[in-house]
Amino acid sequence: MSRQTYTFTSESVSEGHPDKVCDRISDAVLDAFLAIEPEARVACETFATTNRVVIGGEVGLSDPDKLTQVKDDLAHVVRDCVRDIGYEQDKFHWRTLEVTNLLHEQSAHIAQGVDAAENKDEGAGDQGIMFGFATNETEALMPAPIQYAHAILRRLAEVRKNGTEPSLGPDAKSQLSVRYESGKPVGVSSIVLSTQHLDESMTSDDVRKVVEPYIRETLPEGWIDASTVWHVNPTGKFVIGGPDGDAGLTGRKIIVDTYGGAAPHGGGAFSGKDPTKVDRSAAYAARYLAKNVVAAEMAARCTVQLSYAIGVAEPQSIYVDTHGTGAVPDAEIEKAIRDVMDLTPRGIRTQLQLNKPIFQRTAAYGHFGRAPEADGGFSWEKTDLVSALKAAV
Repeated sequence: MSRQTYTFTSESVSEGHPDKVCDRISDAVLDAFLAIEPEARVACETFATTNRVVIGGEVGLSDPDKLTQVKDDLAHVVRDCVRDIGYEQDKFHWRTLEVTNLLHEQSAHIAQGVDAAENKDEGAGDQGIMFGFATNETEALMPAPIQYAHAILRRLAEVRKNGTEPSLGPDAKSQLSVRYESGKPVGVSSIVLSTQHLDESMTSDDVRKVVEPYIRETLPEGWIDASTVWHVNPTGKFVIGGPDGDAGLTGRKIIVDTYGGAAPHGGGAFSGKDPTKVDRSAAYAARYLAKNVVAAEMAARCTVQLSYAIGVAEPQSIYVDTHGTGAVPDAEIEKAIRDVMDLTPRGIRTQLQLNKPIFQRTAAYGHFGRAPEADGGFSWEKTDLVSALKAAV
C-alpha cells in the first residue's frame, strides 16, 4: 500500500528562465512552419547567452521556396519572443541581440522511416517511451505540487506584465513542499521563490513583501500557516537574470514540463518538435488517456506508458498502472485504451488536432493541467473519452 502521510516537493521556472526562453523560441519557430504547412517537419533547438540566440536543427516543407522564405524570416520571430517575455537588459535586449540561424533540411534517412508510402503508414519519428499521468488530487487532475508551483509563477508574470509590479523581472523559480495526509494535499511546509528584480536596492525582505500576497492568493486557503518556512531570494540580490546571467538550452526542464517528478518521464523533451515526433505527441496522448481514465472514475491515479519504434506506426506496448486505486483492473483499462484511440502517430495528430500553430503557448508553466482552448490548444486536456472508456470495459 502506498504511503498516505508524507511531503513531496516540485519546482517550476518562469517564462524568463534561460532554458524556458529557449523552449519558447523553439516552439515559436515550430509554429511559424506549421502556419505555412500543417505537415511541416521541425526539430528546432535553441541556445541563448549574453546578447546572442542561436537556433539550429532540421526542418522540412514540401516547397523549397517556402522553406527559404520562412528561414529568412525567423529573426523577427526570435525577437518577438524575447520582447514578449520582457527582456530589455543591456546584455540581453530583444532589439539588439544577435540571432544566428543554423537550421537546415531534414535528413532523408529519417524522413524515409517517418513518411507514409504506398505500402506503409506514417511511422514514428523515433524510438522511445512516453508517459502520461493523472490524479484526482486537484481539479485539473494534476499533482498539487507542480500545479501550484506553476500557478505562482504565472500569477507573478501577470502582475509584472500588466504593470502592477514593475519591480519584478522575467526570470524566476518556485518550489513547493506539499504535505499530504490520508493521501491528499493539505498544506505547504516550505515555499522557495527566487525572482529577478529590477531595483538594485531591493533586499530579500523587500522582494518577499511584493510576492507574498500573490503567493497567498494563489494557494488554497489554509495551506500556509505559522509553521510554513519561507525562502524568498535566499541568496540576496537577483538583478542580472535570463540568458545574460546563465546560458539557456531547449529541453532542459522536462520535469517542470510534465509532472514535477510525481510521475515517470520518458526522457524526451517536447519543445521545438513537430507532432510526428512521438516524444511530444505520444506524451500528450498518454496524458489525455490517463486524464480520461481518472475523469471516468476508473481510478484515483493513473499512469499510462506508450512505446514506439522508429518508422513503425503502431505502438510497441501500452501499459497502465492505477497504483492500487483502480475500480477497473489495469489490464481491462489497457484494452479499453486500444479500443477508444488510434495511437499511431497520424491517429494521435488527427484526434488531438496537433497540426496547428498551437505550441508556443505550451513552452512555460507546464504542458499539462491547462484548460483546453477554442483553437485546439491543449486539446489533450479534454475529457471527451469518458463515455467511450466506460463503454469499452
